[in-house]
Amino acid sequence: MHVEADIYATSPAMTAMLCSKNESVAKTLMFLMELLGTYSLPPEATYPIAYDDTWPKANSFEAMDDLDCQGDQPTPEKQAETRYEQAHYKCEPATTIEELEAVARFAKSSSYASFRTAVKLARAGSASPAESLMFAVLGVPMRFGGFGCCSLPMGGLLLNYRVDFDTLAVNMSSGIPYAICDLYCPAARVDNEYNGIGHELQNARIHDGNRNNGLKAMGIHVLVINRDQMKDLVALEAFAQTMHRLAGVRFRYRIKGYRKRQAAWLNALRAGIGLAPV
Repeated sequence: MHVEADIYATSPAMTAMLCSKNESVAKTLMFLMELLGTYSLPPEATYPIAYDDTWPKANSFEAMDDLDCQGDQPTPEKQAETRYEQAHYKCEPATTIEELEAVARFAKSSSYASFRTAVKLARAGSASPAESLMFAVLGVPMRFGGFGCCSLPMGGLLLNYRVDFDTLAVNMSSGIPYAICDLYCPAARVDNEYNGIGHELQNARIHDGNRNNGLKAMGIHVLVINRDQMKDLVALEAFAQTMHRLAGVRFRYRIKGYRKRQAAWLNALRAGIGLAPV
């Protein structure tokens, strides 16, 4: 958009392309997932951005949607770092897949190769950095270091998919009318739920139990992924294998050195949302 002489404003999709120049696919994907999602940075995190600085810092260890270092042994360095909780403001996505695809067709330079690739991998609907990470690890093709679940039939993986309960499910859930699945696999009828610290509170555990009963009444398997398991490639592989099995699709690797590739992909994704490597 032309603002005035020699001053232009770019769309979020075009801005994403410009910011992705010479960046990794993983970092660019996490950026696009945020633009396509419905989560926001907390106010404290925007202050350095306003003064032409960056957030998160490369050496920071931020607490974003309960995806943090609380499962690790504390160190003086970690205790001294500033920590931000993920903000949950209701907002509309900043861009769409269609807009990103249009910009990707324009971005022919090799400098934007990561952007073009990330656009093909990204999906709309994430509600938190943790969900974006879970999607990118379980869904992305194995050649990148993911577990390839997006290749499963019926759309692969869907973020924040709504399941409306029938009468039996409403009764089993003590009156809950529907459930929003963090990461739903239609072919396997599996709901992958990320459980951060907030889900460990007593009221949350009761609500989660009732909700999961409703999903079971609808014939949907609920797999709960906790904070530690999001760092455990063996556990994540088991989740992927389960979805493939329930979808009637054989799970197998067609690449060599897959575990090393998975570790590099996981750490690159974590870096893209301000988390330390595992």
